[in-house]
Amino acid sequence: MRAVPETLDADVVAAIDRRLAHVCEEHGVTIPLAVESGSRAWGFPSPDSDYDARFLFLRPVDDYLRLTPLRDVVETPLDAVFDVNGWDVRKALGLLVRGNATVTEWLRSPIVYGGDPAFVGGMLELADRILDRERVLDHYLHIGRRHLADSGGKLKRFFYALRPAATLRWLRVHPGNAVAPMDLPTLMAQNDAPADVAEAISELIELKAVTRELGTGEPPLLLRTFVESELIIAEERQAAPRSDLTAASREADDYFRGLVLR
Repeated sequence: MRAVPETLDADVVAAIDRRLAHVCEEHGVTIPLAVESGSRAWGFPSPDSDYDARFLFLRPVDDYLRLTPLRDVVETPLDAVFDVNGWDVRKALGLLVRGNATVTEWLRSPIVYGGDPAFVGGMLELADRILDRERVLDHYLHIGRRHLADSGGKLKRFFYALRPAATLRWLRVHPGNAVAPMDLPTLMAQNDAPADVAEAISELIELKAVTRELGTGEPPLLLRTFVESELIIAEERQAAPRSDLTAASREADDYFRGLVLR
């Protein structure tokens, strides 16, 4: 399973592949999924965007039976080009149970360095069964609020609030779903946003694509209003009670045991 667009630097992609292979060898793990996250996968890269590769890994059975657990995160050296790190599948499942949508975003990333289709399909099926939609809405509301407050007059940072707002709208117009698309263009194509908002976002994405380190400046008032409106709607929604996590945790436990013992 691999989906790497030609727009990515082939030398950088090859280096990411080598890092992933080194992680498997050094830590004795398998990597059932490695994807791009960040602005490239979100659909609004800049010419100088770094590469945010993320992966999920599984350890051998004996490593999970240790009295002292091993780290549930593996990191590789960070620099101006590479940001490559990953989570133990056990950590990812624990976050999924609690409504952290980062896991499902990785599972739906449009840029895949490598993966097992059966693993991805199984994880998404599990997410459909156990993910608490209200907790997912809380997740995106928290991220949107934090980044909007922290945008500091930087258009680049405004995108980090814009995508959660677009996701909240997508979830609102798809009330039967808890797993949304990852990238901003798909979210906008499927969330029934007003045409002028969609056009303004497309123009801002085009500007970011040709501008190194998109600089200071306020976003168009139309888009700031869109973001603030979606955050308010999510904040003031008639929320359902958060589900009890016991059953979801039990099902995730069973799924994890099946993966490790397979």
